[in-house]
Amino acid sequence: MRKASPNNRVPRKPNAVFKVKEKGELMTFLIANLPGKNRNNIKTLLRDRHIVIDGKAETKFNHPLEPGQQVEVRWSRVPEAKIYRGISIVFEDDDIIVIDKHSGTLSVATATEKRETAYSMLSTHVKIQHADNKVFVIHRLDKDTSGLMMYAKNVIAQRTLQESWNTAVKERTYLAVVEGSVEKDKDTIKSYLKETSALTVFSSQNPAHGVLSITHYEVMKKTKDFSLLKVNLETGRKNQVRVHMKDIKHPVTGDKKYGAKDDPIGRLALHAWVLSFVHPTTKKEMRFDTPIPRKFLRLF
Repeated sequence: MRKASPNNRVPRKPNAVFKVKEKGELMTFLIANLPGKNRNNIKTLLRDRHIVIDGKAETKFNHPLEPGQQVEVRWSRVPEAKIYRGISIVFEDDDIIVIDKHSGTLSVATATEKRETAYSMLSTHVKIQHADNKVFVIHRLDKDTSGLMMYAKNVIAQRTLQESWNTAVKERTYLAVVEGSVEKDKDTIKSYLKETSALTVFSSQNPAHGVLSITHYEVMKKTKDFSLLKVNLETGRKNQVRVHMKDIKHPVTGDKKYGAKDDPIGRLALHAWVLSFVHPTTKKEMRFDTPIPRKFLRLF
């Protein structure tokens, strides 16, 4: 018999997807929408992480539901978040893996480091599931930036997301602790960025000297020494947040490459906080967020 490969899978029973129309508890909702299942069946589905609400597995039968939420019954079990040294897997299905990358972990291999990267750890992870499995790069985070990013598990998902990146990604929000007290509570920074052969990115107001880059920020907390900013990217250039913070004379804390004077928390204070996107296969909008790093909050 021919063995199924990741790109030639045996079709599975399609997931059941329901839209919540009124407030209520999850168990009551599932009993009403799964007439072939009794309470014990549903408790088993919950225990084994088959019930997913707005992209996140739910195990509590009395979880409150609100109108507009999406409840999905996935007949293949949703894996629990797995923590490796340098990454935490927060979501995984047949097409994508969403991770929380820790500061200091490379997204992909470099000339000097090939093993301890998010890519290499995920490659090992998927091969445990099936020897032919692979992961594919979609986007990257700087080594010293922490937070949410995703990889594809097949070429079709990778190509779909990369080709539609500007429309598929609905929100990319970063948290940045910058030096000094930022005067404007919110603002937009626009400039043209260009990377040199020395791998340093420079900013210019001359369109001939780079690619247009747009960053929106809002102050969440501040003291006379530091400001915590919520940063949204309209464009996603290399080192964009770091260079634009330097442009407004408030470099990211710990970022000596772009002008920071101090490193009070022992790391670059930049974190990919929220990632929202349209799933390449289901076309459902998914949203993930992570806690604000404790080291950031200690400065306030």
